[in-house]
Amino acid sequence: MLRPRIIPCLLVHDKGLVKTVSFKSPKYVGDPINAVKIFNEKESDELMVLDIDATVAGAEPDYKLIASLAAECRMPLCYGGGIRTVAQAKHIISLGVEKIAISSAAVENPELISRIAEEVGRQSVVVVLDVKKRMLSKEYDVYVHNGRKNTKRNALEMAQQMQALGAGEIVINSIDNDGQMKGYDITFASRIRDAVSIPITILGGAGTLQDIEKLLGACGVIGASAGSLFVFKGTYKAVLINYPNVVQRDEIIARALGK
Repeated sequence: MLRPRIIPCLLVHDKGLVKTVSFKSPKYVGDPINAVKIFNEKESDELMVLDIDATVAGAEPDYKLIASLAAECRMPLCYGGGIRTVAQAKHIISLGVEKIAISSAAVENPELISRIAEEVGRQSVVVVLDVKKRMLSKEYDVYVHNGRKNTKRNALEMAQQMQALGAGEIVINSIDNDGQMKGYDITFASRIRDAVSIPITILGGAGTLQDIEKLLGACGVIGASAGSLFVFKGTYKAVLINYPNVVQRDEIIARALGK
């Protein structure tokens, strides 16, 4: 039976682990491999690692880093950053990564999703949509290149298009809420949940475990992802890798789903 997933999201910049606020001002928080080791010990449900340099720089994925992450990781691993071809996607999967995440390339070349899904299976294809609310509107636009370019494409419609093309999962990454730690955009998360039938993961805004519980209570069996929540601790945001233990996770899910 499917159950909600609580997913740390790690951002890689200049080969280090960083955290951003509204996709800006990356703050160094440690070494990616060390972070993976800690999340292994804490038995994380899944792990998402996004290289925020590769696409903007037009660089190849860092296969050496990916191989190291995959070799260390004892949980399902999703990796994104710089993936623009079927060959790149297949190579990353061959390194031991369960899912590949595509963002800018999926928006700019949607047929790539279908081609990759045919080669590696749609269960391994994740489309990350970086979204931002339009001024004086309830609608959201999709942005690319680390939130620098507005495609002026409707986020709900694009999620549905990606599902039709063969995406196995949609990640909604909120630019407005990134690093704010004030809670998820539950209203839009619920709209996405109603718009597509494939698994979704919501990223951006979690500041407490209660925020995750509220999200799952509103949307049910989805992925609840967070960055700052799992790398910072306390009022002054001291760097400390953390994650709820199995009992805490079960309690969060039980309360959220009313079980």
